[in-house]
Amino acid sequence: MAAPTDRREVILHEAAGLFARQGVAATTVREIADAAGILSGSLYHHFASKDDIVETLLSTFLTELRERYDRVLCAGGDAAERLRGLVSASLATVAAHPRATEIYQNDAHRLFAENGYPYIEESAKAVRAAWVGLLEEGRASGAFRDDVPGKVMYHLLAEGPWLTARRLR
Repeated sequence: MAAPTDRREVILHEAAGLFARQGVAATTVREIADAAGILSGSLYHHFASKDDIVETLLSTFLTELRERYDRVLCAGGDAAERLRGLVSASLATVAAHPRATEIYQNDAHRLFAENGYPYIEESAKAVRAAWVGLLEEGRASGAFRDDVPGKVMYHLLAEGPWLTARRLR
């Protein structure tokens, strides 16, 4: 990734690295500002809060993921083809947003519990629904085994691309 030149992009870039390494809760506004080369008070000129930075990073990642999934699911084909498409879309999104992927994997449950983040929570539910819906459709059509519930297969299959982000680092 090229070095960002826009101050807002620099802040997002540095915050993403800190959040991915340390976690959202352990990262301070001062650390983000220091990494971005600005005073901590100046950060608020670009973002209302640390939560605003998290929301921006994760909503961009999740919007792209949902768009990729929608294209796969609307493209047609049998359930197995679309399942391969979801895996490919996940891996492409992980490659495009490795730090956001780590932040999401490491902190999403805590962020939902503490701060809500309605768009992020809504997106997580939509992502899960895309996978489970396709897996249940495949079970019903005979394309996939019917002895493993779609929700169980979702965790086995969908988590793999996310965990791949950690291994790639």
